[in-house]
Amino acid sequence: MSPTILTLLTFLAVGLTVVGIYSILSDLFLRDRSRVSRRVDDEFRKTQRERVRKSPLFKNLGQLAADAMVDELRPTIRQRLEGMIEQSGMDLTVSKLLVVTTALTLIVGATAGLLSQSILLGVGVAALAATLPIVYVHFKRKGRQEKLRRQLPDAFDLMSRVIRAGQTMSQALLAVSDEFPPPVAAEFSYCYEQQNLGLAPEITMRDLARRNGMLELKIFVLAMLVQQQTGGNLAELLDKLSTVVRERFRIRGAIKALTAEGRMQAIVLLILPLALFLMMLFMNPSYAQVLVDNPKLIIGTIVCEGFGALWIRKIVNFDF
Repeated sequence: MSPTILTLLTFLAVGLTVVGIYSILSDLFLRDRSRVSRRVDDEFRKTQRERVRKSPLFKNLGQLAADAMVDELRPTIRQRLEGMIEQSGMDLTVSKLLVVTTALTLIVGATAGLLSQSILLGVGVAALAATLPIVYVHFKRKGRQEKLRRQLPDAFDLMSRVIRAGQTMSQALLAVSDEFPPPVAAEFSYCYEQQNLGLAPEITMRDLARRNGMLELKIFVLAMLVQQQTGGNLAELLDKLSTVVRERFRIRGAIKALTAEGRMQAIVLLILPLALFLMMLFMNPSYAQVLVDNPKLIIGTIVCEGFGALWIRKIVNFDF
């Protein structure tokens, strides 16, 4: 046997040995991991399916459409809170939020009033504490929407590839829910399960836009509805939507960079009074005690700080 053939056979034998060892090890060690991964996917689908079954969309579509028109014109405070909680992705209801807000207000207000021996200061601190749960939910919603906005271009690209491969729109939604992490996976999986349980695609798309309240998803839903009525190249449409969302995200980043100085000035101006008061309390306690003995001045300062924060926020934040 020639040395060349012997070398090739040796190389082939070593390669097959490595493949066999890897196959045995993967069966022994990676089998549990794949089983756990499948179990997590099944549980995720089951959770989404249960959420869909509890959705009010299955009760009365006509009445819900009429209510949606009224709510869009005159949304109540409760409806705004429900929308904010739903968009934040938190497992919370308006009733639970109100209970937490009430408990926090009473505990913090009573503690501040007893420590300072001032009812007025206690009321002011309680009013400030009452806004904390709502502010927390607001920031959770903002963070979730920002993460969803980052994921949308890649999700649209994947949907475009799935459509080009000859699959349906529902299969494209399922592909996004399988390949992407939350929140885009949760939202598109919810939409897929709605269609899988019998809802019309138009209704599920409109509910997707309503549930998230993002302009990018509203553009996507509007484009899908127009495409269903007029026809056209759906894959090309998704590619253009991906480009539009990426461009909006780029412009949003440029705006944040241009307004960074204004936001930094706002933070300095809002922290400066508190920092000077603490410094004065440490350097000259008798001078700072005058402000402590007059809680009306502290409450007035907090109110003015709040108005200043809202004013500066109006200047450095805007939608486009």
